Amino acid sequence: MNSPLLSVRDLRVSFPMRDGGRANVVDGVSFDLGRERLGIVGESGSGKSMTGRAILRLIRPPGRVEAARLAFEGEDLTTLPERRMRKLRGAGISMVMQDPRYSLNPVMTVGRQIAEAQRVHAPLGRAATRSRVIEMLRAVRIHDPERVAGLYPHEVSGGMGQRVMIAMMLIPRPSLLIADEPTSALDVSVQAQVLGLIDDLVKGQGMGLILISHDLDLVARYCDRILVMNSGRVVETCEARLLHEARHPYTRGLLAAVPRMRETRAELPTLDRRVWEGT
Repeated sequence: MNSPLLSVRDLRVSFPMRDGGRANVVDGVSFDLGRERLGIVGESGSGKSMTGRAILRLIRPPGRVEAARLAFEGEDLTTLPERRMRKLRGAGISMVMQDPRYSLNPVMTVGRQIAEAQRVHAPLGRAATRSRVIEMLRAVRIHDPERVAGLYPHEVSGGMGQRVMIAMMLIPRPSLLIADEPTSALDVSVQAQVLGLIDDLVKGQGMGLILISHDLDLVARYCDRILVMNSGRVVETCEARLLHEARHPYTRGLLAAVPRMRETRAELPTLDRRVWEGT
């Protein structure tokens, strides 16, 4: 059996509380990831984004990250010096954040920002870098990439800004892409385009994907496997195509609370946390 691309065992992320104790926002998460598409779903505050950030060691003090094992391509991420970790971010693991308005530098053109991601990890000559930037903008289906490369972030739409972010994260050709709610700021029609684009690029480059979302139906369509998180823990793991057959009460509650196109229920169900919390 091939070794996993990413191996996570007993991952914990905690922050200090006023009484001197610590609150675990990620509490014992374990999973392996191959070159596949893994979805992580759950409510806001369930620990999804913190899990992604912990993998990239983006949790800063007073936050604390602990794990029995956190390895990428066999390399222990918990013991890597920060200089090596900076090289790994982008070149090995890239992360697409939720909203490009807060991730792109407002005083740099988008072409320059994409070029910078290339130079940091694999420097090329000026002409070769420019050519690679245009190539990546075309890969994310941006028409007239030469013109768009010269625009500033405020001059592009939300959907185009997200495509620029994807181009920036993929230009170093990483092995793993973590997409944290990559379509939350987009309208429905653009959501489908961006997710289809990510799916095509992941398949085409043979990458692993972690798609973090609160949208169960969306993740079921685009992923191979799903982790369901609640209160920092993984409560259920299933194949994406079998999500609607999930048995855990929390997962069933999430599925029941999703509105339908032709809604006939007078009220949407709410989660009865006593069922799985034992209260």
